[in-house]
Amino acid sequence: MRIFWTTVSSLVIVLAYALACAVGDAESIRANRMQSNNAIARHDVSSIQSFLDDDFVITVSTGSIERSRAEHGESFASHFAEFPDVVYVRTPTEITVSDAYPLAIEHGHWVGSRTTRSGKLESGGEYTAAWRKEGGRWRIYSEIFVALYCRGADC
Repeated sequence: MRIFWTTVSSLVIVLAYALACAVGDAESIRANRMQSNNAIARHDVSSIQSFLDDDFVITVSTGSIERSRAEHGESFASHFAEFPDVVYVRTPTEITVSDAYPLAIEHGHWVGSRTTRSGKLESGGEYTAAWRKEGGRWRIYSEIFVALYCRGADC
């Protein structure tokens, strides 16, 4: 009987530790997301790219695909040059960390705003991001953004 309770106790400790790690990892991802939002607000392309893995790929809200961290950085740089007041805010609604692999998935809502020649424009929708942890650091390796609304000029 003692072996049974020792085994059960050990299992409970291991599961509690795994849960604590998952919660800590989810909070790390949430913090990374907020920092990347701040980098976008500052129009800091280098900082934006620091959250992306080497083999990053994204489907942007209009359906175009960018196939590298460098390509995504160039896209942001030209977007910032064209729209000096552009900002995007991504807000996670759910982050699930894998209990089998150093991977996580984030779901959330996004809102973007900018001023065009015709006036203010706001668009938004939903997104999903896939994260990978390497060397103790979480980075995004894939994202998909879907625009579900557009309000204002040039929609």
